[in-house]
Amino acid sequence: MTKDVLQLMDDWGPERVVCVSDPRTGMRGVLVIDNTSRGMGKGGTRMSTSITVGEVARLARVMTWKWAAVDLFFGGAKAGIMADPQAKNREAVIRSWARALAKEIPSDYALGLDMGLTERDAAVVQDELGDRGAAVGSPAELGGIPYDQIGVAGFGAAEGAAAAAEVIGLGTKGARVVIQGFGALGAAAARRFGELGATVVAVSTEKGVVHDPDGLDVAALLAAREEIGDSFVLEHAKRTNMPLGTELLIAADIVVPAAVQDVIDADLAAKLDAKLLVEGANLPTDAAAQRVLKERGIPVVPDFIANAGGVIAAAFAMEARYSAFRPEIPPVMAEISSRIRANTELVLEEATRNDCTSHESALRLAQSRVRAAMELKGRWNPQ
Repeated sequence: MTKDVLQLMDDWGPERVVCVSDPRTGMRGVLVIDNTSRGMGKGGTRMSTSITVGEVARLARVMTWKWAAVDLFFGGAKAGIMADPQAKNREAVIRSWARALAKEIPSDYALGLDMGLTERDAAVVQDELGDRGAAVGSPAELGGIPYDQIGVAGFGAAEGAAAAAEVIGLGTKGARVVIQGFGALGAAAARRFGELGATVVAVSTEKGVVHDPDGLDVAALLAAREEIGDSFVLEHAKRTNMPLGTELLIAADIVVPAAVQDVIDADLAAKLDAKLLVEGANLPTDAAAQRVLKERGIPVVPDFIANAGGVIAAAFAMEARYSAFRPEIPPVMAEISSRIRANTELVLEEATRNDCTSHESALRLAQSRVRAAMELKGRWNPQ
């Protein structure tokens, strides 16, 4: 395990990897603080039975680039709890994890919400550590910005898609959209796409795919998801009769992978029938897939550009964490739209100008900002 952790390190980080466990609750967890040259560590915590140190480290690095890309002064970090989100002792596990990391939270890391965690979990961490600054994304009743409720990440992904669509002359009005994953991000993206005049033709959850080439009733799907969770797709999926995973191959103008990482490799990229790919999830494509998509003329809005709505909202929450005043929702959404649209346009234009992939363009932007901070603080080794 030590060798594996050491092999994760490069000139950028991670600066610290903290593994914790508690035999009483069965809790196992990890915190990776990747790079704090631009500020304290801030990133989401996810809960899953398949969490690995390597996975969390990769996601922490994405956070480093994401904060730098939106030019907000926090550092890349990510955390994971190896547990079943449906476990009966869920709260006990989360409290145990928070206690085990009390030296790091909130002085060096503030929890955000990721896969498997909810606004109530953020409230539990705040309660366990007795500090509002321990987590962001807590319920509005506790002075937080309810990320999932207002859909900041999905809203931002749709805004990035709209900006990219304008750059390539596609537009969003009438555009056909496929969304893989209908969790907090995917559902909010579907809602925003509808507001922008697009037509959502397919959505999926881990339980199945819903597809209608004439367009889905997004409002009805959102209501069903709210009532019964992911199971809402089962009846629709039976009628659709489409294997899970094939939704990415449906003919569409805009495809949004918004579920998990590593879902599009070079082979799948060669088969996509889309005009634009918008990465709602973190790390959905690999470098080979990105090159194939560039060669095919399919623009990609990279993950740490498209899904930055959560970090922008988190920055608002971090500023207000010790204040008696709650951040207002309209300014948060306006800031998300402004920053993500501007970054999307910049990254796509730079990719065209330099004949590189949009990921390479976005990475250059983020790395230049992180490197400048590291050099100013004497942390960069030019070699």
